[in-house]
Amino acid sequence: MNIFEKFINLFVEIWSMGIAGVDFSKISIAIFILLFFLILRGLIAKFILKRLQKYVAKTTNRFDDALVKASEGPVKFLPIVLGVFVATSYMDFDGKTLAFVDNVNRSLVTILIFWLIHQIVEPITYLIKKVEQLFSRDLLNWIIKANKILIIFFGFAATLDIWGIKIAPIIAGLGLFGVAVALGAQDLFKNLISGILVLVEKRFKIGDWIYVEDVIEGVVERIGFRSTVVRKFDKSIATIPNAQFAENAVVNISATTHWRINWIITLQYNTTVEQLKKIRDEIEKYITTSKDFKISESTEHAVRIDKFSDSSIDMCVRCFTKTNDWSEWLKVKERLAIAIKEIVEGNGASFAFPSQSIYVEKK
Repeated sequence: MNIFEKFINLFVEIWSMGIAGVDFSKISIAIFILLFFLILRGLIAKFILKRLQKYVAKTTNRFDDALVKASEGPVKFLPIVLGVFVATSYMDFDGKTLAFVDNVNRSLVTILIFWLIHQIVEPITYLIKKVEQLFSRDLLNWIIKANKILIIFFGFAATLDIWGIKIAPIIAGLGLFGVAVALGAQDLFKNLISGILVLVEKRFKIGDWIYVEDVIEGVVERIGFRSTVVRKFDKSIATIPNAQFAENAVVNISATTHWRINWIITLQYNTTVEQLKKIRDEIEKYITTSKDFKISESTEHAVRIDKFSDSSIDMCVRCFTKTNDWSEWLKVKERLAIAIKEIVEGNGASFAFPSQSIYVEKK
């Protein structure tokens, strides 16, 4: 019996002493408080956020969709911060333990604030309509990424400051290290500056079909800080340093307003003048009456006898299509080619091809 009483007394003593001067009763209550806020976090995620996402999905405003999506992480983190704060406030810490717990709470609140700011940077850009007019969307994405990196840096610095770690000496050390790195990373900065110039000048954007002679042709998939990812037409991926786009002429084929057709039709030398005139007039009539072609001062068409070649009479046919879609442009070309063949054959003429005549002298 005495042994049992001693055990009970020891158990009560240890229970009262607890951890860091806090008895196990308060620790248990604090754990239940923390569990309550964790359950609250799950309810917020499952019911409030889900319903809010369905509600904003019905609106045409991009801002509320982006805001709800961006704030999802901080909103789920808020109950954890509150739970830790309430649980630790319930327990009576003293001395160094109290200072440590206070720093933990301050750190969590600081992380929450900077995380929230980090997440709402992008949704705010949807409110400023003139921003997208001034900058391309790709350049705006760069600016957003740069701001997010700065926010992470300041948040990290603020958290370190709470724990008494000064950031200034670290920055000074990084500055000296950065000078050494910069000397060996000139190409990196060259590509970075070139990428900024490409975006500022709006040479191309994601989804554009571009062509750089002897470098690349394909569709832009991503514009990064150092390089641009282009999907070639064989479906392979090419990563091109941004300096290539600053140093070479970039043809943005997607920006073409009207695709041009520029052909030389070769006719045989036995074609009469009347046949040439009729063929010319009928081809021109087809182009001017067809809905496939754009006829204006800025898109002048021409159907003219061009020159006398070695084995043919050349007729120049130049016109612009209304479509700027590559697949449709091929169909328009096909229809024009068939029409020209029908016109030439309908007028009793024939196409010429390279040939040579050999004359044998009789003695």
